[in-house]
Amino acid sequence: MTMEEAFEISNILRCASPVSRTEIASFAYMKRYEKGQHVFYDREDLTCFYILLEGMVSLYKLNTLGEKKVIFVYGPGNLLNEVLFEDIPASINCEVREDSSVLVLPKDRLWHVMARDGELTKAAFNSMAIRIRRLYRQMKNTTNALKGEKRLAAKLYMLARDYGKETERGISIEMQLSITYLSEMLGSKRETVSRQVKKLCDSGLILMEKNHFWIPNLENLSNYFKQP
Repeated sequence: MTMEEAFEISNILRCASPVSRTEIASFAYMKRYEKGQHVFYDREDLTCFYILLEGMVSLYKLNTLGEKKVIFVYGPGNLLNEVLFEDIPASINCEVREDSSVLVLPKDRLWHVMARDGELTKAAFNSMAIRIRRLYRQMKNTTNALKGEKRLAAKLYMLARDYGKETERGISIEMQLSITYLSEMLGSKRETVSRQVKKLCDSGLILMEKNHFWIPNLENLSNYFKQP
């Protein structure tokens, strides 16, 4: 992958001016990560921004019992640690879910470019705004307003919207979703999520085969978790 291709993948860098792109290309570099590796850890002091170019990562927190709670699942184009704009340690863990490529940008040098490129800075703030909106949505879907299978249905619906692909079987969620991983997303016990998946499958709202999910009809799934 060339640096120009990396710029077009990034939701932020594609907005940089030609002059900014040239300067960024002089100090940015790409790094490969294998599945299971971490790009960074919670409370780690970071000196670089990371933008996902290929693959998929999870941003998660650990509770007091050491259990994972997945906050975000990100595909290519996303800035992974915008908290660095505040010049504080990382506030979340970033785990690679499949072999991935990441663009690494030294913080101080990127700041220097952004100080002279208003469109690039605006794009960075827009990225942060999108993440905040997603957090609001997740808070709504994890309250007591949604219980049991409806929380799972809402999560699968959003994953299908974000990572879905049309197939003969319906919308395919283009990522590996084990029961364990879903339980980490929902903050529920694995056994509970397994029962919920079976109920949604039995009702025909979802299809599952070897950690892969299909949604036959998105509207039906949406109506299910929105109904009183």
